[in-house]
Amino acid sequence: MQKGLTGNALKMIAIAAMTLDHVLWVVFPGYQTAWWLLALHTVGRITAPVMWFFIVEGYLHTRNFRKYAARLFLFAFLSHFAYCFAFGIPFLPFSKGEIFNQTSVIWPLAWGLMTIRLFDSGLKTWLKFLLLVPILAVSFPADWSCIAVVAILYLWGKRGKFIENMVWMMIWVAMYAVVYCFFIDRAYGVMQLGVALSIPLLMLYNGQRGKWKGMKWLFYLYYPGHLALLGILRLVLGNGNIMIGS
Repeated sequence: MQKGLTGNALKMIAIAAMTLDHVLWVVFPGYQTAWWLLALHTVGRITAPVMWFFIVEGYLHTRNFRKYAARLFLFAFLSHFAYCFAFGIPFLPFSKGEIFNQTSVIWPLAWGLMTIRLFDSGLKTWLKFLLLVPILAVSFPADWSCIAVVAILYLWGKRGKFIENMVWMMIWVAMYAVVYCFFIDRAYGVMQLGVALSIPLLMLYNGQRGKWKGMKWLFYLYYPGHLALLGILRLVLGNGNIMIGS
């Protein structure tokens, strides 16, 4: 048996961390600063980098890019409604004047995939960066904002250079943390740096998918499914709009 963690194992860890994080947002809404809540939310930061990493892996190994991209955008569309329902966010973005966390992280993941395709094309460099601007703009209001897009692009561009890859990931997340500190909440901004917890896990990735081929579909079903259940829990608890911090 090959040592390390398979893709399936990493995805299961990400799912567990994500579920913990989302449950906490619903049960303990708002930016509460109890140390144990901050600690558990920090564990939830593991999820995003694993998602970013496997968008790159998916691009490198997919047999049909168009089907992969279409599936991801459909997933993003369906997950939007589950995400908004879970956290009491209006289905129509910006309807309450807020610009952050208006849709799920799947939206910038999909655009991250498209950005890889863009920079892997034969277009001139200046045109690639010009087209990157509207991609960053359209992904900005989502969970993890356009930082997810840029992180995915760098994970692809620096593939094979793990240390450099992780350094750049932390640089982009640090920028996100600074914005979070100034515009949303200082403690939860600093907490975003907890993505560093994903680094030793990603280091253990052995390059193997794992024996179970159904993991891909499990995640596609689990993500909106668990959000829908959390939306019901939110209603039972009588919580209204929940401020979610990625």
